[in-house]
Amino acid sequence: VVLNCENVLYINGMGLGAIVRCYTNVRRAGGYLKLLRPRKRVYDMLYVAKLLRVFKTFDDENEAVRSFEA
Repeated sequence: VVLNCENVLYINGMGLGAIVRCYTNVRRAGGYLKLLRPRKRVYDMLYVAKLLRVFKTFDDENEAVRSFEA
């Protein structure tokens, strides 16, 4: 799953929790969740929450999709 975050201006703890739940469900189903174009504020929240170790982020949609092939 590629989650497009381009239009997300801000995210709080509840939003991060929702993304983590989605990630958990996707992983249980054998898939991967990757984030596309998180804005600086969202990226900073992911960094502070140490979630950048969990989520792979991409600026290019095609690159994000191709990353599933590896």
